[in-house]
Amino acid sequence: MDNPTPANSQKFSRAFWVANTVELFERMAYYAVFIVLTIYLSSILGFNDFEASLISGLFSGGLYLLPIFTGAYADKIGFRKSMILAFFLLTIGYFGLGVFPTLLETSGLVEYGKTTTFHGLPQSHEKWIIAPILFVLMIGGSFIKSIISGSVAKETTEATRARGYSIFYMMVNIGAFTGKTIIDPLRGVIGESAYIYINYFSALMTLVALVAVIFLYKSANTAGEGKSMKEILAGFKRILCNWRLLILILIVTGFWMVQQQLYATMPKYVIRMAGETARPGWIANVNPFVVVCCVGFITRLMAKKSAITSINVGMFLIPVSALLMALGNQLGSDILTGMSNITLMMILGIVVQALAECFISPRYLEYFSLQAPKGEEGMYLGFSHLHSFLSSIFGFGIAGVLLTKYCPDPILFESHEAWEAASANAHYIWYYFAAIGLISAFALLIFAKITNVIDKRKKSITG
Repeated sequence: MDNPTPANSQKFSRAFWVANTVELFERMAYYAVFIVLTIYLSSILGFNDFEASLISGLFSGGLYLLPIFTGAYADKIGFRKSMILAFFLLTIGYFGLGVFPTLLETSGLVEYGKTTTFHGLPQSHEKWIIAPILFVLMIGGSFIKSIISGSVAKETTEATRARGYSIFYMMVNIGAFTGKTIIDPLRGVIGESAYIYINYFSALMTLVALVAVIFLYKSANTAGEGKSMKEILAGFKRILCNWRLLILILIVTGFWMVQQQLYATMPKYVIRMAGETARPGWIANVNPFVVVCCVGFITRLMAKKSAITSINVGMFLIPVSALLMALGNQLGSDILTGMSNITLMMILGIVVQALAECFISPRYLEYFSLQAPKGEEGMYLGFSHLHSFLSSIFGFGIAGVLLTKYCPDPILFESHEAWEAASANAHYIWYYFAAIGLISAFALLIFAKITNVIDKRKKSITG
């Protein structure tokens, strides 16, 4: 008779729940700021569309490139020490984003206020002081990317890993939803200054997370801590020789290039096309709301399917989402009273995009975690985020070019009529991203077929 499954085999450790809870706070902080980062850079500091997109892309890209190295370092010094360092840096960074414009105001360089229309410091070099502040945030955030997902790998078994990552991804999206909810009411109360004061909210959230880690986080799974540099470099070499992981990263980059437009293009697009009363924070919140509601169900639905199969379903959904977003600028009179077609089709597109995420993200992390040897979870899960580095650089860069060409800033035009003529084909932006998503989906289909053939041949040889 088979041995019965232990009653506690499906339970998670306290370290698992603490890690996921502080991830929720970190995501609240991050998305509250990131959803309006390009607007903050343009409206508060005076960077143009391309500069703001480039800076945001480099910042976001750095958050996902550095985990390759900070993840390895976290494996060396331990996840608890790494979390404390990460949340300390994040608290300092978010506070810096808030206080920097205030210092400029105190110095007399700028003036803010609800009735003030401010377009920054277009001729001043002082605005570039923002770069080292963003770098501090980048370092802190890069630790979190590998540590929390690595903690899930450490604190779960193969039997509980898919469910563990489903819970992790749900917590990520609860945090994302909550963080984005803050900005629109704040903007309604204090106007443009909301783009400054939201940073203090984020600093408070990461401070709470820091305190929680100090007093509550303790893991019994410490394999790999105290590695030598030689061992770390050997781990890097193993990852770089894994051609399947590298190709999968490149393919999934296409999906994330489209998903990045939720932050790179959407906020400016809806405000310019639907009007100043548009609420990009609430629109963006459709994504985490759908993910939280559906990720558990979709993970169970696809439980008997391979990770690659689940990812491929999501990949074919993403070009559909971009095409729906494009429709908003082509429909005639508003379909729903009180809501512009731009907003309506953006919401429908984001719903499809969120469903794609449910199929892709948890299984993608599971796939990577299963490749990681014991003690190298931080390094491997850090490396798994390389797709977001590439998608941030290229996604935000392309967004800056396309916004400038098809949906430029209205303040650059002498009349509203001139701007309307210049932005008549704004929906073309989404055609570009639909094409990127479709190419990526077919690339993954080919990848899955080739790897399946290789695996069958190996099995027949060894069998």
